Formats: sequence, structure tokens, C-alpha cells
Amino acid sequence: MFISTKELSINNQIRAAQIRVIDESGNQLGVLKTKDALGIAFDKGLDLVEIAPTAEIPVCRIMDYGKFKFDKSKKEKEAKKRQAVVETKEIQLSWKIDTHDFNTKLNHTKRFIETGNKVKICLEFNKGREMAHMELGYQLIEKFEQACMDFSVVEKKPVREGRRITMFIGPKKVTIEKKTQPAETKPVEVENASIAETAETT
Repeated sequence: MFISTKELSINNQIRAAQIRVIDESGNQLGVLKTKDALGIAFDKGLDLVEIAPTAEIPVCRIMDYGKFKFDKSKKEKEAKKRQAVVETKEIQLSWKIDTHDFNTKLNHTKRFIETGNKVKICLEFNKGREMAHMELGYQLIEKFEQACMDFSVVEKKPVREGRRITMFIGPKKVTIEKKTQPAETKPVEVENASIAETAETT
């Protein structure tokens, strides 16, 4: 039987003159005078707890109220521990990123995603001549997006925010029936010269 999580009236706090009583085993004892129900509870070394105060005839249950509160608190703490805390991590890409750094950033991103976090991918423009080649920045971000497709989904496509291009990715929403070893991230070759050199020679 469901019992409200609100603070309950117990024993002498119960104001109704008569109540419907359920014993500690869940058996219905019928409608009794409150003082008689208290006597039954006290004889068993238990408490009388008002679990449905708004019913036409309030419903009370005989139980160990201290143990009930302890068990409820324990379950709430366990449920709270199971709740995943999702953070948004940030990965910063650069114009002159080489293949090694690109794959390092990719592996960091994969680790963040596999622990249930979201990731914000950023590419910042530091020079005016870099701003003139915005499309090359989009190409780099899109290359990173393609490299992340095996383990993530795009939650927000690349957009420009002032001197930055940003993109948000998150974990794939899949049900894993059998635990398997995560696949290794495949290295990606990055032709960064087309971005950095183009910006510098313009």
C-alpha cells in the first residue's frame, strides 16, 4: 500500500475519534475507536500511523514508524546516488591543429561522452584574416563531428557565436543489453595546412 511521503501524524497526534485500521501485516481490522487502536499498537510495541488523513474515515496503520522512516530515507539516498549528474565539458580546437592533437581531442571527447557527459566543441578565431575564412572553420568542426559519429549524436549543429564556432554533442540514447569493450577511436588524418596557411597567406 502506498504511503505518502509527507510528515504523518502518529499515536497521540491523531485527532479523529474513530479510524479504519490496518495491522502490521496488512490485514484490515475495520473501523475502531482511536484509543482502542492505540491500545492494540502499544501492546505490540508499535506505532499507530495516520496514512490517509483526508479519507471520510481516516486510515491508520500499525507499524514500527522509526524503522519505516529509516527505510524510506535509505531508499531516497540510494535513488539519489543512481541519478546521473550530466556535465557539459568543453573541447577547444585550434586553427593549426595537427593530426596528433586532433586525435587527442577526439579521445578526450569520447571519454567524456562514455561517462554520460555532453561536450561543447569550440573553434575560436584570433586574427582578422582568420575571420575571412570562416568556411574553413566550419570544415574543421564538421570533420570533428564526423569523427565523433560512432559514439555520439549532435545535439546542436555548428553555429557562429561572435569569434567562435560552437557545436554540442551528447551520448547516443541506446539500450545496451550486453556489456562489450568500447571500440577504439580510429585516428583521423587532418590536413590543417589548408586552414592555417590559407588564413596566413591571405
